[in-house]
Formats: sequence, structure tokens, C-alpha cells
Amino acid sequence: MQATETTSTPTVVIVGQGYVGLPLAQACASAGLTTIGLDRSPSVVADLNSGHSHIDDISDAEVKQMLAQGYRASADASVQARADVVVICVPTPLSDTGGPDLSAVTAASESCAEHLRAGTLVVLESTTYPGTTQEVVAPLLEKHGLVAGSDFHLAFSPERVDPGNAHFTITNTPKVVGGLTPGCTKRAREFYEAFVSQVVTARGPREAEMAKLLENTYRHVNIALVNEMAVFCRELGVDLWDAIALASTKPFGYQAFYPGPGVGGHCIPIDPNYLSYKVRTLGYPFRFVELAQEINNRMPDYVVSRASQLLNLAQLPLSKARVLLLGVTYKPDIADQRESPSEAVARKLLAAGARLTYHDPHVDQWSVDGVAIDRIPTVDTTGVDLTILLTAHAEYAQTIPDMPGLLLDTRGQLRRHSAASVEQL
Repeated sequence: MQATETTSTPTVVIVGQGYVGLPLAQACASAGLTTIGLDRSPSVVADLNSGHSHIDDISDAEVKQMLAQGYRASADASVQARADVVVICVPTPLSDTGGPDLSAVTAASESCAEHLRAGTLVVLESTTYPGTTQEVVAPLLEKHGLVAGSDFHLAFSPERVDPGNAHFTITNTPKVVGGLTPGCTKRAREFYEAFVSQVVTARGPREAEMAKLLENTYRHVNIALVNEMAVFCRELGVDLWDAIALASTKPFGYQAFYPGPGVGGHCIPIDPNYLSYKVRTLGYPFRFVELAQEINNRMPDYVVSRASQLLNLAQLPLSKARVLLLGVTYKPDIADQRESPSEAVARKLLAAGARLTYHDPHVDQWSVDGVAIDRIPTVDTTGVDLTILLTAHAEYAQTIPDMPGLLLDTRGQLRRHSAASVEQL
């Protein structure tokens, strides 16, 4: 039996309605596709069907617009039985041993297989190691007799969602697709061309899977480079941020990366480990990635060391200091705290005996290892011995320069500020 082509408006089921799945559902609904968001969380489903968003990039008004366009959320896996397209957008975290945790991908694939019809296109968007689509997902989808590439289409298309980025969205970011067969690639390309301005085809799913890991590993190792440079540039008396700005004037051969208190988010701390894992299965380590991981993971220690040094100069021990943390999300101007280095910094400060408070315009409550950290409603350094800027939220650029007291700026936001109390990372 050959996988059939759909000619009418397809019904799309997007499995997972988080930071990747919900924006994809919005793009599909806006393009006039019949769109169902499948999520295992009844509370998420209820909120979405009531017009309430749970992610930064989609507002309540936008969810209401999606509903008006025909979108519906569901926790019932049987909705996949009427799907022409199923897109799997579930988390792929690291396991306790540091390897890939594909439990959500396998669960989603098994659920899809139970309801899979001939002619359906199944696309995996979850980040994973090369070979997952063919070696893990395909056999699970084929458990009930249908054959991938013959009875149904199967492809991998890496998500490229950048939370908080208002300029590059799903619709204007080039979409990579790699199908199990040329027919699968063609079918996936046709699907994404309905709402994405540019679709780029890969040789196959392995190349598409590797492209995603290459993108994020490239960022990971370059961030590690500037993080290591930040440590020794201070010893050399060099303003690294100024050096980066100067290097950025070269119109070719250079891309700016910036140091900070560590790396965070759903990609950079996680995805290179997937590539490292796959390389280790070949019998040797991926030393470049592992060194970058080591450098980036030690940045919270360096931040605390710098904090201790600054307090010592003021004749204050860290163990008795009152420290204010500014920004606890992993990137500016969003509420997403996944893998935020602020948590590692706070954990080490608490272990040293510091008394912590925090401010973040996007986070009303914050805890570290079950310990609730007091939030101050406005940026106020009264009674604070040291303020540490960890996330460069836009509002801090206006409020921080006039703050009294000692400040450690880990993001270079105030590098042109002349106040003697401002210290760079």
C-alpha cells in the first residue's frame, strides 16, 4: 500500500502544547489548517480552551484568536485517529545519568501508533540525537502493521523556537525537513510550506537531526570560549565587552558571543549532551563539547567567587552579607526559568551563608531547592550589601545606573557606566 496524498485542508494534531507546540499550533491555525493541540495536562488543556496561555510568546488574546480560527486543545489521544498530520513536540531532557531521556518521545510515538491511519504524515520536532527518527520512532509507529515510507509518511523537522524573539518566529525562520524517503520529505515540505516562508530539505532525517545539534553545539562552545576569556581578561586588565564590540566591527568571519553567569534554557545546556552521547557510542569522547560543558558549568562558581572578593574589599564576609539578585530567568524579558544559571548561583550563595532576596519583573515567586527566596517588589538596594545582575531584563538598563551600593554586573549591561561601585564579571 502506498502512502496517500491529502488534497483537502488537513487536520493537524500537535502533540505537546508547550514552548514549541503552542506557537506551532498558532501558525497552523492562522494558516487555516484544522488544528488540535494534544497535551497530557488537563489543566493546560482547560486553560487553553478557556483562552488562557501558559507561555511567554503567546498571549491570552492570541489564544482566543486561535480558538476563533477553530483551534482546540485536547487531552484525548484518540483525536490522532482523524489526523492527516501528527507533529510530536514533546520534551527531551537529560536523564539522571546525563544521557538522553526519550521517554516522552517514545510515549508519544506509541500513542500515535495506536491511532495511526494510512497516508498520515508524522513529524518529530523534538531535539534528539541522529538516528532517533529511524531507529526509535519508526519501529514504534510500525507496531500495528503500517510501514513507514510506504503506508505513512515520516520525517524529522527540528524546532527552532527562540522564546522572547519577536522578530524571528516559526513563519519566517527557515524550516529544515528530512524525510525517511523522498516521498516523505515531499509530503513534509508541502505541510510546512502552508505557513513557513522557506522550507529547506535535508538528505534525510539524520542530517536534519544533526543540523539542530550542530546549531546549538556551535553556540555552546562559543559561549564557553568567551566565558573562559572573561576570567583571564579580568586578570589581564582587559575589558572583554569592549574587545567584543571592537571585534564585531569586522563585517566577515566573526560573530559576537557574550560571557555570563552560565548557560540556560531548553537547548544550550541540554542539546550538546545528546551529540556527545551519540559520539560516545562510537567508542570515543567528544572532548570539545565536554570541555565547553565544564567551562560553562563552573561559571556560577566564578560569579560567587567574584561576589566574595568584592565583599571582602568592603570588609564584609559573604557568610553575613545581604545579597540582591536581579533576574532569575534564563534570558531577558521572558518568564522562562528552565536551566537558569541564576538557580546555581543562588544555591552556592545560600550554601556560603548569604541572605538572599531577588527581583524579577517576570517571576512573582522563586525557590531554590525548596527554599523560598524573598522577592522585593521594586529594585531597591536599601540594606543590601551587594547586588548581582544575572539577567539583563530591559527595565534594568534604566533603573540600575542610579542605584546606590555595590553591583556585580555579569551581563555587561553597564559596561559603559562610570560608577566606581559597578564591577563587571
